Amino acid sequence: MRMLTRCYKYRLQLTPTHVETLVQWAGCRRFVWNWALHCKQTHYQTTGQRLSYQRLAAALVDLKRQPKTAFLRDCHSQPLQQTLMDLETAFSNFFAKRAKYPRFKSRKITPHSLRFPQGVIVVDEHTISVPKIGLIRAIIHRPLQGIAKSATIKQDATGAWWVIFVCHIDLPDVQPTADRPVGIDVGLESFTTLSTGEKTAPPKFYCRSQKKLARAQRKLSRAQKGSNNRLKAKKHVARIHKKINNQRADWLHKHALGIVRQFDVVCIEDLNIKGLARTKLAKSFSDAALSTFMQRLQEKAEWHGRRVVKIGRFYASSKTCHFCHSKTALTLADRVWTCPTCGTTHDRDGNAAINMLYEGLRLLAVGTTESQNAARDGVNPAKRW
Repeated sequence: MRMLTRCYKYRLQLTPTHVETLVQWAGCRRFVWNWALHCKQTHYQTTGQRLSYQRLAAALVDLKRQPKTAFLRDCHSQPLQQTLMDLETAFSNFFAKRAKYPRFKSRKITPHSLRFPQGVIVVDEHTISVPKIGLIRAIIHRPLQGIAKSATIKQDATGAWWVIFVCHIDLPDVQPTADRPVGIDVGLESFTTLSTGEKTAPPKFYCRSQKKLARAQRKLSRAQKGSNNRLKAKKHVARIHKKINNQRADWLHKHALGIVRQFDVVCIEDLNIKGLARTKLAKSFSDAALSTFMQRLQEKAEWHGRRVVKIGRFYASSKTCHFCHSKTALTLADRVWTCPTCGTTHDRDGNAAINMLYEGLRLLAVGTTESQNAARDGVNPAKRW
């Protein structure tokens, strides 16, 4: 058996009473986060040592008993305790250099959010149960699978409320095969180019909505600060961004799923997306969401028992002839080129996809009893074309 983690996101249909309660609880969560962060900073400046989660949890119990902070008792205890654990995780990521130093939370910037490690359950197709609140109507468009480990209730920029369940699912082991391999080259001119010759154009959802978004943002900038019209304009801008994000996410899910269902092994280049997002084509790379596509491809492959082989970003896939393996200096403008050694004319992206297919099969064959890969080349890991 293999265990996978999957998230299920459902839209909530809240009453005004529910909204008021959740907003109050989210404020309690921000208050506890800021209080705990202040305690950690003060304790470190005084003693030079870190304040542990256990001591903060005990101090939180005393904090609820004080008259000025008695409002914390109205909130369920789980989100507040989870806040302390999240702060501990944030500091661990900071010391491991995976994230920046934790900052204080503000209602103007931080969205309303609550995380329950347990207690939130799906009652039926239209209802969920939340501790200390009761039944809440929700749109359960697909049933939960596996064991729900936590639930997060949050509000997005458009004002809509959602619940996200994190589930652990046990799936039977699948023996992976390499009967249907494919190499994929990703880019901006062609979003994906397969080694079979198929090309998919980028959808460019952001570029198509730029004019509409510009008009909405101009209207927002002209509205008076603090007015109701400015609040309406702000939500209108948020709805446009939300629609673009939904369109992109839906397209990426479907495109990745189509590739995984068609092929057993997917060989793709491990690009430096962060570096590409700092170039003059940053808007185009952000609109394409190549990093998200690779994540979706990996997730779909794990779910369906397929394999994704990532090729090193310094592998010369575009300028290497897949017939004679000789290299030719190319510029970004060279979309079609002819090999000076063997005289073969190549499409730049198609040639790169074929080379990544060969390299991916070679990497799979390393360490096995095979002496040659599908391209009839040796599998010595020291070899580089």
